[in-house]
Amino acid sequence: MDWDKLRIFHAVADAGSLTHAGEVLKLSQSAVSRQIRALEEGLDSILFHRHARGLILTEQGELLFEATKAMSRTLESTAARIRDAEDEVFGELRVTTTTGFGTLFLAPRLPSLYAQYPDLKIDLMLEERVLDLPMREADVAIRMKEPSQADLIRKRLMTVNMRLYATAEYLRANGTPNTLEDLADFRLISQNISSAQVSVGAQLIRELNARPVRSSFTVNNYFGVLQAVVNHLGIGLLPDYVSEDFPDLVHVLPDVASGDIPVFLAYPEELRHSRRISAFRDFVVEEIVAYRRGRQI
Repeated sequence: MDWDKLRIFHAVADAGSLTHAGEVLKLSQSAVSRQIRALEEGLDSILFHRHARGLILTEQGELLFEATKAMSRTLESTAARIRDAEDEVFGELRVTTTTGFGTLFLAPRLPSLYAQYPDLKIDLMLEERVLDLPMREADVAIRMKEPSQADLIRKRLMTVNMRLYATAEYLRANGTPNTLEDLADFRLISQNISSAQVSVGAQLIRELNARPVRSSFTVNNYFGVLQAVVNHLGIGLLPDYVSEDFPDLVHVLPDVASGDIPVFLAYPEELRHSRRISAFRDFVVEEIVAYRRGRQI
């Protein structure tokens, strides 16, 4: 099968348009159309339904597109391994983690990584959905539980607990709770219970909200919780690593905490020798060590 025709087919299927695919490939629309017709004739199958609004893959086209997507991922992986055989660390690295960890811990520390490797291009994907690393939806993941996917190299980084925090200004104006029962006189800030989050965090939110509180504010991610807390809105439930970057926050009710939340870094076995992965892994480990050292002072 002609590799060039497959490359053009993949671009058309991805774009859903001969014109857009031609722009990507730097070919005329007529040249792209000729190659698609030749591929269909060679396969004796129709690969696209033609509509005024664009192209839609036929069943046969869907099968071929799945194959070309797999080929593309393999070629990307091979190209990355070839590039990583060089002495320098550069190129794109797709990192996935949760919104909370990505915004509150990882992103503020990335300047030191870029200072060391200025030619890196990090694509940080913040979502609660677990991306498929073996299928190369991302290169490396940091997750709040041990990954279950096969063929992954995994490393446990740290343990997180959810705790209660407030600003000194809020506590001066409203007092400080000494017991769980005292929370009835304060505004409680947390993720809403329907938000995607670790189970032990959701469990603690349910327990706290089962008690009477004067007022509450909920949001669907921990960045929103933190912004509400630092702006003196109330007492918020946050991951304890925020205390490193926000030392002025006051830890309220120290005996109240969630169960342990393990944090893992994982990446595909096939990227074991990737210099970009190694550089990122070592950076994260060094930052975790510094964080732990800071907590012990």
